[in-house]
Amino acid sequence: MISASTPLLLDTNILIHLARGGTAAQRLESAYALTERRLTPFISVVTVGELLSFATRNGWGDARLAALEQLVSHLVVVDISREPVLRAYAAFDAQLTGAGMRMGQQNDLWIAATAAATGAIVLTTDKDFDVLHPGSIQREWVDPDTLR
Repeated sequence: MISASTPLLLDTNILIHLARGGTAAQRLESAYALTERRLTPFISVVTVGELLSFATRNGWGDARLAALEQLVSHLVVVDISREPVLRAYAAFDAQLTGAGMRMGQQNDLWIAATAAATGAIVLTTDKDFDVLHPGSIQREWVDPDTLR
């Protein structure tokens, strides 16, 4: 269990589950008390772009987009142009390139750098962050099967 005082950075897939509502959102809230945490959860500005892209590709209407914007408005959006994020990104990119490794998507490298810069644990339903965990970042993997 993650302490309520530990900062969390929500991966895009977590936000999609929350935006859709239903059982998955309820289980995430129950397990991580996202709306009751001492520190409001963070998201990377990259996640905002990914969410808008997802919603556009899937034809979300005005009501669903408004609900998504409302959800995002209750989180702390971290800009990737901040110096600590840029430095973490450069360090992770050099580390992975030097080891002949890659992350699932380049956007995930930005999200990982945001987590490192904020000292947050990445909350995710995918394994893309495993190449940096636990040595460079901390991540909490949520089995997507438990959200159904």
